[in-house]
Amino acid sequence: MSWRCSGATNHELVSNLIRYGLIKNDRVRNAFGNVDRAHFSAVDPYEDTPQRIGYDATISAPHMHANATEALLEYLQPGSKVLDVGSGSGYLCAVFAHLVTPGGQVIGVEHIPQLCKLSEMNLRKSPLHAKMLDEDGTIKILKSDGRLGYPEGGPYDAIHVGAAAYGFPQPLIDQLKAPGRMFIPMEESPQIQYIWQVDKDKDGKVTKVRMNGVMYVPLTDAKDFS
Repeated sequence: MSWRCSGATNHELVSNLIRYGLIKNDRVRNAFGNVDRAHFSAVDPYEDTPQRIGYDATISAPHMHANATEALLEYLQPGSKVLDVGSGSGYLCAVFAHLVTPGGQVIGVEHIPQLCKLSEMNLRKSPLHAKMLDEDGTIKILKSDGRLGYPEGGPYDAIHVGAAAYGFPQPLIDQLKAPGRMFIPMEESPQIQYIWQVDKDKDGKVTKVRMNGVMYVPLTDAKDFS
């Protein structure tokens, strides 16, 4: 199904994601419509496939971004705090920012410094996203080991992990608000990955539900690309 969602423009891409049921909610539609993927992917930005952005990283396929956003939507409300682990190109930070304004904040953590700089450059291609990054603090990009989260900014209503982990990082679960939700791809064996939805209820009880099979790049240690 994913190839059917490709388009010649951002508007066509979003329209196809809606047509094939990947985007279901009007708030998600508007957020995706307000973020031009061409600002974050230099090659074939409107193809519904992952694209390499350098430094052994990719920007996920649009249908995967739509899937993640819909899964977290209940916790992406005005005023919400969001942590995006492995924020890469910065694309999903921008999408989430449109969902949590006014009053919310999205913190992207990325362990590769070149990707931190790239994501900030990408965000500044839009005057609105530049304002969110440089003026009002709606978006913040930090160099950090995402597996450790960013406790100084928490707790978080929603946590998105953009690369496949080996096991559930306990610091991320600890930094979830009660209630809160985490969307995380997990590598269960070589070449076998699933999305897990981790919910923490108002009393702090944690529930983990395995969802659909996926293929993400791994959540790894930092490398030196200098």
